[in-house]
Amino acid sequence: MKISCCWLYAISKFGYPPSIANTYAAIDDMAGLGFRYIELEGVGEANLRAVWEERHGLRKRCEDLGLKVINFCPVLPDLISLDLAARQRALELFDLAVGLANYFGCETTQADSYTPPLEFLGDRPYKEMINFGGQFRVKINPDFRWEELWVNLVDSISHCVRSAEQAGIRFCLEPRVGENISNTDALLRLMEAVNNPNFGAVLDTGHQHAQKEILPLSVEKLGKRIFYLHVSDNDGRTNEHLALGRGTVVFSGPW
Repeated sequence: MKISCCWLYAISKFGYPPSIANTYAAIDDMAGLGFRYIELEGVGEANLRAVWEERHGLRKRCEDLGLKVINFCPVLPDLISLDLAARQRALELFDLAVGLANYFGCETTQADSYTPPLEFLGDRPYKEMINFGGQFRVKINPDFRWEELWVNLVDSISHCVRSAEQAGIRFCLEPRVGENISNTDALLRLMEAVNNPNFGAVLDTGHQHAQKEILPLSVEKLGKRIFYLHVSDNDGRTNEHLALGRGTVVFSGPW
């Protein structure tokens, strides 16, 4: 078992996304906390390209500190865009991220399914930061068609899975509250549509507990398709990511 420090630590402390200078600071912090394994992330094109330009220095810092990057996560909401040109650009950036994951020696790379293209009346999930406990209201355009969005999502994730597979890296997706894939069964449906064993799950206990999932049942449903685990706690009502034991998630049996 490998226990890593998630990039949520970095963005919670330094902002979203952290500058390159603060990326180094976050890496130093993670080593100081005693971790041997960490995540890295690239948020949007500018930050992702900045990480690419600094990749040699970042890998050397990790090596000097005895750290291994095991997961790289590019954040590219246009992966599901209904604008073909924007989606193609995001897919090209994802391929760049796979190159970074390969360079860092990662075991996995991941994506999210992002928020649907609806008009949010007020706050939008994950627009600038991972906000917990927000209440969201939306207005749906009469021209919106879920079927069209679903086809785009399947096509994009299929591309991501193949890109990672060609680099010898496993691809995983994290269901998150408020996104197109927000629960276990939605993820299973997407896996069935993509139909590639290189596609696995990030099971996030915080997100799924807030989704009212029965976590042991999620584990049984996903089985060996769980490639990566994010562990946090909350009260099952607010999508917080608290330390273990500070919420109502049961982390020990019997189940």
